[in-house]
Amino acid sequence: MKKLYKLWIVLAAAMAVMLGGCGEAEVTMKEFTSADGAVSVSMNDKWALEDMGVDSWIAAFTEDGSEGIVVMQMPKHLYDIDGIAGLKGMVEESFTASEATQTDAPAVPGVNNVEAYRCVVTASGVKGQGIAVYGETDYAYYGIVYAAKKINDSKTEYFNRVCGTLKETAPEIENASTVASTDTILWFNATCAVLTDANGWDYTMFGGLPANEDSAAIVQSLLDEWWGVTDQATAKENMDWLTAEGHRMEFADSMTYLEETGIAEIPAEERADFMLENFDVDEQEAQNYADWYAVYEEKGEDAIAGWDYSRAMSLLGYYYLAGYYTEEEALNVSFELAQTIQGAFDSWDSFMESYFAGYEYWAEESSEERRGIYADLKAASDSPYSVDFNLTLEKTW
Repeated sequence: MKKLYKLWIVLAAAMAVMLGGCGEAEVTMKEFTSADGAVSVSMNDKWALEDMGVDSWIAAFTEDGSEGIVVMQMPKHLYDIDGIAGLKGMVEESFTASEATQTDAPAVPGVNNVEAYRCVVTASGVKGQGIAVYGETDYAYYGIVYAAKKINDSKTEYFNRVCGTLKETAPEIENASTVASTDTILWFNATCAVLTDANGWDYTMFGGLPANEDSAAIVQSLLDEWWGVTDQATAKENMDWLTAEGHRMEFADSMTYLEETGIAEIPAEERADFMLENFDVDEQEAQNYADWYAVYEEKGEDAIAGWDYSRAMSLLGYYYLAGYYTEEEALNVSFELAQTIQGAFDSWDSFMESYFAGYEYWAEESSEERRGIYADLKAASDSPYSVDFNLTLEKTW
């Protein structure tokens, strides 16, 4: 996501140029193609291409910089975007767009869920008019933005013509993985499918992404930022911590301490008040501890083990994609951990309840959103949870 926001900065800078002039030219169409050849559109042949630093984008402007169009193709396996709404929000933020009103969407060949908006855009203190079109294919999300000092009917017609010429040539995605999607692999994937889906990745694939250089760069950055993992040694260190201790040890220590203070003798409905009277916590923190202790009372010291195990299973896929573990190494450790999970839980629901409890402890917030993802995944036609939790796991690699 960081990469994406950096690109918005480049795009916003280009907007300042686009809003600086005026004028209209004769329109003879010419095909413009992205540097990677994955998308093309036809625009005014007098317009000049501008390198935006993204191989799958096309940007072209008039000679005097008075107007321009940017076609943003964002492959779904590379960009973490929360659907059309998420894309729209990011574009509007970068353009300082306001007064957005939905308008009739142009026809964009092969693109689904197309939406169009007129808006006022601001760059370097200069205001202008814009039209933004959003949509998606199986391969990518698309944002097509037209900006000028003023957009009249003829310019609108021209923009619609441009949108109508879009051609997607989705490249074959390299995937170095050699493992088949057996029930055992799908079982591994199910342990962390909620997070995989939340990331916008593919829960049918070990690690959630195809094994290639692009995925390696994405996952290496993620591992460094969130886990401090930069190589095989730090990867193993984190895995050892998650499987041996994780947050469940800290949770158990905290709940044991509360038990020693006498919280177990306090009625459940009075425990938040007990926390407020005896500890330096605010009302929300007091209620959190009361809720966590209730989970501890019911499930014991390993109440949130599912949280640690799910993240460990997710990390093993990441380690393979990042190049820190071989595929076989990652799968072998996954196999051992999967057996541990099956020994500790009796169903996907019990495993996920432990996961949600751990998330709430770690994040100190509701797990409602992730519970919603779980419910949606269970109902999906390709549900990862259709695999029997008590499946006899087999090594097929």
